[in-house]
Amino acid sequence: MASSKAAEAGDIRPAHNPADPSAEDQVDRDEIIRAKTVDRIISDAKNATEKEQKMTLWEGIRLYPKAILWSMLISTCIVMEGYDICLINNFCTHPPTPEFCEIFNRKYGEELPNGDWQVTAPWQSGLSNGANVGELIGLLINGWVSERFGYRWTVIGSLTLIIAWTSLFFTAQNVQTLLAAEILCGIPWGVFQTLTITYASEVCPVAMRGYLTTYVNFCWGLGQEIGIGVIMSMLGREDEWSYRIPYALQWMWPVPLIIGIYFAPESPWWLVRKGKLEEAKKSLHRLTSPSRNSDFDADETVAMMVHTNALEEKTSGGASYWDCFKGHDLRRTEASFAAIVCMVWAIQNLSGNSFSNYSTYFLTQAGLDSTSAYGFALGQYGINMAGVFGAWFLMSRGIGRRSLYLYGLCVLCAMLFVLGFLGLVPEAQRDKGATATGSIMLCWALAYQLTVGTVCYSLVSEISTRRLQIKTVALGRILYIIVGIICSVLTPYMLNPGAWNWSNFAGFFWGGICFLCIIYTYLRVPEPSGRSFAELDLLFEKGVSARKFKKTQVNVFAENVDNVVLENYEKQKAAERSKTVFV
Repeated sequence: MASSKAAEAGDIRPAHNPADPSAEDQVDRDEIIRAKTVDRIISDAKNATEKEQKMTLWEGIRLYPKAILWSMLISTCIVMEGYDICLINNFCTHPPTPEFCEIFNRKYGEELPNGDWQVTAPWQSGLSNGANVGELIGLLINGWVSERFGYRWTVIGSLTLIIAWTSLFFTAQNVQTLLAAEILCGIPWGVFQTLTITYASEVCPVAMRGYLTTYVNFCWGLGQEIGIGVIMSMLGREDEWSYRIPYALQWMWPVPLIIGIYFAPESPWWLVRKGKLEEAKKSLHRLTSPSRNSDFDADETVAMMVHTNALEEKTSGGASYWDCFKGHDLRRTEASFAAIVCMVWAIQNLSGNSFSNYSTYFLTQAGLDSTSAYGFALGQYGINMAGVFGAWFLMSRGIGRRSLYLYGLCVLCAMLFVLGFLGLVPEAQRDKGATATGSIMLCWALAYQLTVGTVCYSLVSEISTRRLQIKTVALGRILYIIVGIICSVLTPYMLNPGAWNWSNFAGFFWGGICFLCIIYTYLRVPEPSGRSFAELDLLFEKGVSARKFKKTQVNVFAENVDNVVLENYEKQKAAERSKTVFV
């Protein structure tokens, strides 16, 4: 019975006769060898961690130039998605000119009693939310597919689907086909939304994580900028090619991206989780330029990943969606979707982003013509892109992610209340009030991109544990989409003169919600900058307050981990060395 319990506990020492001293000595020697093996791996992992944390941004750029390029390539999938979403929003809900409107609406709308043609309100709502439905499906699928097949093949498969389903947009003969196209294309778009961030965070060192992950937000702005530019170039056309050509241009993205991503290295963290340690080492060599840094050791870096994986196996166990709601990971995803990662995503919408998107509406009230509105939107997307570079500058000055997020919310909250007070402008000065409102919304958009809009991408990628990152980020993005749908429904009611007609007073509502977001951020969102993934795991496990994350000292290498994982790593290394010697 005792031997059975020992076996269940994982004691795999060989049975021995107490009367046989040689057997006892052999057991002792085996335990000493195992202890030395574990100590050696932990020592390598510690060296790699210390080197990463001491690495400056410039040193990281010199050592990981290929990682930067590969990450930027995969992030280009978001440029494609931003372009696609821009077309959908403008074709289906905001036709730019009467000619363009009539062509599109005659094709996909219905004739009204007054003789005009219009895509009916129910179909407009369905088309605007169709992509969201597909993205929700894609996000849930991605958590399983990418962890099973790897990041590269998941992205390549998603791009292949985009090629097939874009044909539905191009050849659609009715509005039902357009809706099917949006839902189907939304599935790979949901994959891109999480994989691009995860890949960026896993191929670079600590010093570069904040920059490569937030670059994804720049890609969003770039895609929308290209989309608006294409639409403006089509405004002079008066045939169906005015919307078919922009749809056809979606095919210019996937093939080059598939070719490039086929040659991209897989995430070394994913390879380590799958036990493919030699491939992880090769991937690191493809991501780095070791000749530029004599201190870099791929074996040490892989040992760090193995140690982190062993630590997470001890604290979180499995790697399913359900495991996101167990143990200390419950704090990261905090059941009922009130997670830190989930809330960091959701706050992007709850801070008033949907309200700020109506800056063109207020400027139109002040006399801006509809054609100029597109030029204005082009400039606004440019401001969004510039905001990312501004956020990089602030991070390079040593300002942490938590600080940028928290103080950014404070600025946004103050501006929303100012917008609310502009509602008190007398009716006789309505045009001036509308001009002031639109201008402040532009400033709000810049402040948003400098802080909350950009830093969010870094926070969600760093706060998530490695084993559960894809699934945690996917859950957070799902909440973001759900909140976005709710906000997109409420905001038009707030502003529409035929509905609630709140106008500027909607700023008070969003300002109040933003204030609640400030309280949550202060109490719950930690500072991840400068921390290794293992340190973040340990800080969460010990229940350290978010406000104390930055200053709390932890020693991850003093923690007990699953020695079997470390020993398997050492066995694989020994096997590879023997192969090399034999050859």
